[in-house]
Amino acid sequence: MYYNENMDYLKNKYDVIVVGAGHAGCEAAIACARMGAKVLLSTLNIDNIALQPCNPAIGGPAKSTLVREIDALGGVMGEAADATYLQMKMLNSSKGPAVQALRAQSDKKEYSNYMHHLIESNENIFLRQACITDLIAKDGRITGAIDEFGIEYSAQAVVLTTGTSLNGRIFVGLKSYSAGRLGEAAAIGLSESLMKLGINIKKLKTGTPPRVDKRTIDYSQMKIQPGDEVLNFYSFKPDRPIRKQYPCYLTRTNEETHKIIKANLDKSPMYRGLIHGVGPRYCPSIEDKVVRFSENPSHHIFIEPEGLGTYEVYIQGFSSSLPADVQVQMLHTLPGLEKAHIIKPAYAVEYDYVPAVQTTHSLMSKNVQGLFFGGQINGTSGYEEAAAQGLIAGINAVNYINHSEMLELSRSSSYIGTLIDDLVTKDIDDPYRMLTSRSEYRLLLRQDNADARLTPTGHKVGLVDDTQYQRFLDKQDAIAREHQRLLETKLSPSQEVNEILSKYGEHLERGCKLAELLKRPNISYKVLQEIDPETKDLNIRRDVYEQVEILTKYEGYLKRQELQVNQAGKLEKFKIPDNIDYMHIDHISSETKEKLNKIRPKTLAQASRIGGVKPADISVLMVLLDKHTFARTEN
Repeated sequence: MYYNENMDYLKNKYDVIVVGAGHAGCEAAIACARMGAKVLLSTLNIDNIALQPCNPAIGGPAKSTLVREIDALGGVMGEAADATYLQMKMLNSSKGPAVQALRAQSDKKEYSNYMHHLIESNENIFLRQACITDLIAKDGRITGAIDEFGIEYSAQAVVLTTGTSLNGRIFVGLKSYSAGRLGEAAAIGLSESLMKLGINIKKLKTGTPPRVDKRTIDYSQMKIQPGDEVLNFYSFKPDRPIRKQYPCYLTRTNEETHKIIKANLDKSPMYRGLIHGVGPRYCPSIEDKVVRFSENPSHHIFIEPEGLGTYEVYIQGFSSSLPADVQVQMLHTLPGLEKAHIIKPAYAVEYDYVPAVQTTHSLMSKNVQGLFFGGQINGTSGYEEAAAQGLIAGINAVNYINHSEMLELSRSSSYIGTLIDDLVTKDIDDPYRMLTSRSEYRLLLRQDNADARLTPTGHKVGLVDDTQYQRFLDKQDAIAREHQRLLETKLSPSQEVNEILSKYGEHLERGCKLAELLKRPNISYKVLQEIDPETKDLNIRRDVYEQVEILTKYEGYLKRQELQVNQAGKLEKFKIPDNIDYMHIDHISSETKEKLNKIRPKTLAQASRIGGVKPADISVLMVLLDKHTFARTEN
């Protein structure tokens, strides 16, 4: 039943209001609800909950680690991706575990329906189709919001997860109109309300490729891209569904494609200066690729299904803001797409966002208590980045209401911590995308061990139930026991052992521990199962022995990175008082003072990561902290 004791929803009274039901909004709303809060989830269109408006896929390099971390904390993106995949593929599988990345091609509609069901079936979530146009704050604290119909809702916390909707404007060639994405209205009014609260607003741009009718594609001219035979999943929960997999395909641009693009650049709103927002650096439009990488005669284009219930196919790598008729010409130059029919044209969208330097690591506004931000409104790009922020913002909205300690993940604990630290510490000029290279601790922060790193935190905040937590503890115990057994068990050389080892280019001259043998490049845990009867008889689960193998093979590298974490942790221990007056500190530049004053870092470690802050500046701050001689601002 949807009733609560006081039926506060009839009075429009809630604990938390979540604005926007994309990937960030869904995670925020579900987290709040599972932590016991009554949530109003407001969205422009309830039929587009958790929509994948760009590529119908979850994961990929670095992003898969975010999804696993979301799952470990008790979020739902991994669970939804596992339930609705069309294809599962482990990228970089021949490389080390730090750069391997799972990618799920999703059934777009199924994914949205799955998340829609999670939301509607939760008795703590009250779904409403409406546009929030105004925020209500009193004495520097959020107290509610007002929608387009003038209806007022009260709440102790508000989480804004508006995606590209804020004052969104779509561009197809030189034509433009107000919209958050194709077929959906823009959110008008909320940006102005934020500015009245003293929050700075800027603009960014993103785009999406055309969708074509799969019946008009000649796949015989393309290279097939199948899924994996041995499946991997995102969620650490058991009983993931085994589904039939469907292929993607690969084609390429050519000289004729590039010729058409170059001849029509004057019709691009980007090149004509009609769009002022900066686009995503790591996901440029096809016209950007052709101009910026003019020496490259061809670019990969992936053909991806959008779902089993539609003929729509996604043309990955072909994002564009050129006119619709030019898009047709370009598309028809690609092998296999000579007769392709465009169902939806490519377009660019420019939208408002709130630079995240105005928030704390909890994703709460520094200006307004109880106001949280998550997803593209913070200047990020990608479903996974959005979901990660939404989860943290949702958790902290409830922590704020309950006067509990805020959840602020460190860079050394997670990719989520790295993502948020980058956002709140650095001035981001283009849509931020999580990359493996952004983490200095990527050997420790892998997709495979996200549960070991974050499940205890998920259990502590109340999003990982006792049953799942016990599964986690049992797995960690199994890993520790098997790792110790390999360290202690000695294998003696024999003709039978060496005959097996010879298949892998190895030979055993003298006895050695199983762990020593496993460290050899050509030896895997499966080889140990061939040569050691006890290892075979134990029948250790794959998720357990894979961890044992990683811990054994990369022991030296992992210890070295742990030392790095400990050394960096020394700067984290230098806490900076909140009321420091940076403008009165001698021996640092005016530019540095302004940046420190803007970011208000909490520790020396965070201060050291601010762009433009030099090691010499950190030394000055360290001396002042040690001597307690900071000037204080008036409270």
